[in-house]
Amino acid sequence: MNIQNLMAQAQKMQQKISKQKEEIDNSSFEGNSEWVKVTMNGKKELLKLTITFAGVIDNDDKEMLEDMIKIAINNAVSKIDQEIESKMGAYGSSLNGLF
Repeated sequence: MNIQNLMAQAQKMQQKISKQKEEIDNSSFEGNSEWVKVTMNGKKELLKLTITFAGVIDNDDKEMLEDMIKIAINNAVSKIDQEIESKMGAYGSSLNGLF
């Protein structure tokens, strides 16, 4: 086995991984619940939060609204994780969860 070929293959794989991670980081992902819509980037940073509930929210609805926001954010994070697994899954086991 030629060590130079092995090093070149490793470098190509590293470049491909970096490119795919950059694509994911620069992508937008939406999460939705009944009353809330969030947009996050691939770095799992919340970019936008929109409350779609039309009407006045009283104190009784505060807890429910908070739950809806959590559901929407978790939905977006789940989509990011699925995209990472889809694009990076082939490398995941050898990288020990790096991404």
